[in-house]
Amino acid sequence: MAERTALESLIEMGFPRGRAEKALALTGNQGIEAAMDWLMEHEDDPDVDEPPASPLGHSLGHEPPSYGGGSPEGSGSAQVEEKPPLSEEEKREQTKRMLELVAQKQKERGEREQREAVERERQRRRQGQELSAARQRLQEDEMRRAAEERRREKAEETAARQRVREKIERDKVERAKKFGGTGSQMTSPATEPGPVPSSPSQEPPTKREYDQCRIQVRLPDGTSLTQTFKAREQLAAVRLYVELHRGEELGGGQDPVQLLSGFPRRAFSEADMERPLQELGLVPSAVLIVAKKCAS
Repeated sequence: MAERTALESLIEMGFPRGRAEKALALTGNQGIEAAMDWLMEHEDDPDVDEPPASPLGHSLGHEPPSYGGGSPEGSGSAQVEEKPPLSEEEKREQTKRMLELVAQKQKERGEREQREAVERERQRRRQGQELSAARQRLQEDEMRRAAEERRREKAEETAARQRVREKIERDKVERAKKFGGTGSQMTSPATEPGPVPSSPSQEPPTKREYDQCRIQVRLPDGTSLTQTFKAREQLAAVRLYVELHRGEELGGGQDPVQLLSGFPRRAFSEADMERPLQELGLVPSAVLIVAKKCAS
């Protein structure tokens, strides 16, 4: 009867009958407190309402084959062992104790869950710090590699510019030797008369003499370069100047370029590159247009 009283007490406290019977059976009918502990620990289990693997009848003292089915004497002996039923006051007192026990178990469970939550948060923060440190190290490595790549590209660009400058110097020396000059620059006698064109495409004679030529070069991207050359310098010097400075500004390659006059439109050939600016009618000033040289 004590087992039945424990079952009735659990049912009166709001637990389903099947769950209360399962708790009593799995705790070996050690009392309400043991059953309460089991119910509090397993209330979130998905199979908490499923019956246990072993029958509950024997655990709860319900043995259909023998209980009440024997002789009257056996029934009388079982009747003697039964305890008197609890009064209403005793039931209320027992229910009160059980509710206090439930509240205590819930409080203990809440404190345990809070401690576990604090520990999980501590672990999460520690993992976040480790992840942040790893990400920072990765960013530093990427920045270091990018800086090294920039230094390498700058060194290559400097070397390319130096090669272009050396090429210009060699061409100037060759032109000086070819035309009987004494240095890297070509000079014309002060008394030598020279034609002064009225436009870039014409070469009419003029009484005034010019020894310098101001050339404006329009690049394909819309920008322009302006430089002063000697009147006796070859057109190849202008082309080399354009190739050098176009590489610095646009960062492109050193593709060959072709020079064109503005109006009337004229494309200068390789033979024209060996002619002085003065003979080409580009003195004292002219505007040239840069176009990519078509591959032959």
